[in-house]
Amino acid sequence: MFGSLVATGITALVAIQVIINIAVVTSSMPATGMPLPFFSYGGTALFIMLCQIGVLLNISRAGVKT
Repeated sequence: MFGSLVATGITALVAIQVIINIAVVTSSMPATGMPLPFFSYGGTALFIMLCQIGVLLNISRAGVKT
């Protein structure tokens, strides 16, 4: 249960970031200064995003019972 909640939260964070970036590119929303997912000038946003994806991969690997 905990793994599914964490996976849902991480997926929601990435999805919200993508939706905001699409809205900025289509001029539906003013620029917010949020970096693109997996593309950033600084290393912190990229590092945190890659850590989140690593946690998602670990949850998906632990969820598969063979």
